[in-house]
Amino acid sequence: MRRGGRRGQRRSWLIVAVVLTAIFLAAVFEDQSSQNQTSGVRAAIVDQLSLTYRDESFVGSVTTTLELAGYKVDYYPGEAATVDFYRSLPELGYGLLILRAHSGVHSSGDLLALFTSEVYSTTKYLPEQLVGQVGRVWYGKVGEGTPYFGVNQEFVRQGMKGRFQNTLVIMMGCNGLSYTEAMARAFVEKGAKIYIGWSGSVLGSHTDLATTHLVQHLLEEGKTVGEAIAKTMVEVGPDPLYNSKLIYYPSSS
Repeated sequence: MRRGGRRGQRRSWLIVAVVLTAIFLAAVFEDQSSQNQTSGVRAAIVDQLSLTYRDESFVGSVTTTLELAGYKVDYYPGEAATVDFYRSLPELGYGLLILRAHSGVHSSGDLLALFTSEVYSTTKYLPEQLVGQVGRVWYGKVGEGTPYFGVNQEFVRQGMKGRFQNTLVIMMGCNGLSYTEAMARAFVEKGAKIYIGWSGSVLGSHTDLATTHLVQHLLEEGKTVGEAIAKTMVEVGPDPLYNSKLIYYPSSS
């Protein structure tokens, strides 16, 4: 009886050990799965602005913040910002998209164009030109200097391929949300979750500073978009020259 009792105790301890081992392994696999899901989140910095205003410290700082938060970061220099590249953006699967790009409002006030790196040609992208999805843009005064291709909200809505997957879009260029919400609406209709932009023109140095703070508040502190923007505006203020502010769309997000 005593020997049988000892064997029974050994079996009981063995069962307990097996159960504890299974629980431990399940916890390890769950933690690894969680880490893999986090590391699978992808972000992109589209740095079209680098063609005229480079800021490697901004790129380095934001990239570090993103990577520490578990993002895999892809960086696209200014030369990569072509019409066809913008066309493919929704298909690339980014959860966070930072558009460090020149942008400008049409004189009519209802079209916002994102600058590309491609010099304008009357013989290129003819279908898109005919339906008004792309057109000419200039650095500085309209009609002076070399024109480049720009893509507008109709290009986002109809010319881009695929759909964004609840992407957070940070539009760093001028007038991202001024006069009209058309560009923001186009991105949201294309599957983006939230679109952040400036209420007017903005200096390159100021949008870099503000976006650095914004990304830190979102990812390091876990602020909501509204909270992160409010805190950023308190810290860096509106643009010192144009008095524009960061806002977001849709306001109900």
